Amino acid sequence: MLDSFDQQDSLDVSVVVPVYDEADSLPELAREIRSACEGGGYRFEVWFVDDGSRDASWEAIARLHKEDARMAGLRLRRNYGKSAALALGFEQARGEYVVTMDADLQDKPAEIPRLIARLEEGFDLVSGWKKTRRDPLSKRLPSKFFNRVTRIISGVPLHDFNCGLKAYRQDVVKSVRVYGELHRYIPLLAKWEGYDRISELPVEHRARRYGRSKFGLDRFVKGFLDLISVTFLTRFAARPMHFFGAFGTLAFVVGLALSLWLSIEKIVFGNPIGDRPLLLFGALMIVVGVQMFTTGLLGEMIIRPRMERTHSYRVMATLPPAD
Repeated sequence: MLDSFDQQDSLDVSVVVPVYDEADSLPELAREIRSACEGGGYRFEVWFVDDGSRDASWEAIARLHKEDARMAGLRLRRNYGKSAALALGFEQARGEYVVTMDADLQDKPAEIPRLIARLEEGFDLVSGWKKTRRDPLSKRLPSKFFNRVTRIISGVPLHDFNCGLKAYRQDVVKSVRVYGELHRYIPLLAKWEGYDRISELPVEHRARRYGRSKFGLDRFVKGFLDLISVTFLTRFAARPMHFFGAFGTLAFVVGLALSLWLSIEKIVFGNPIGDRPLLLFGALMIVVGVQMFTTGLLGEMIIRPRMERTHSYRVMATLPPAD
């Protein structure tokens, strides 16, 4: 089935929907997606990626596919997480535009034409913004704090990184590498790849009607850890010396300055320094500085062979010379 899909002509829109225990919502979701895409006059496909569901989600997907071959499905042997489901969906997507949404019906498929219209204005990525959320306060407050911190650290001016309703140009989803729990930071990954024309669109958010929320406090802990990881990888993966060397130099200079000051106090003024905490702190800073500087050098030695073999530059356009 996958091979026959790949041989077909390109489409206007591919909708990628990660699914985890959402059997009850899938028939209605499929109807709404079909209505939105047909109403917009799009040639479309839908990829439901069953991420190891324990209910009858796969049976529901199979029925949808039997009724309408445009409703395609992938089934994972176990629950790998939303990032893995999106990555597989991105691999299969053939549409000029790729739309992602959650399977719980809180995202409204009727927003698809609005998102695509914004892409057609020249944007690479359009992120939905659940400006009015239909979630309990216990979810809204942590999410607001998380989004604010992410916006500050990443430099991507979005209000809602967690919104599953997003639209991309095809080359964006084919360029980013989504793994682990990095689905929250696809806009940041896209920006790093040079797709910096990012827009945000307020979308309608509906209350959950089926199933149960997969929300948990560990989601935010993992989210912040992933934010640190993706920030480091996007900014310093190819130049670790810039990161470790900067902190190492700062620590070394602070330690050296403290040691020189204490030496002057001892030699010039004759003040005892053996029992002063600054002596140990200065020595510690010198050691930390040397260690971080050395770590940066080792990082450069490790990545240099790979950087010499390959490069990660993406060419946007080419003007070939005349024959």
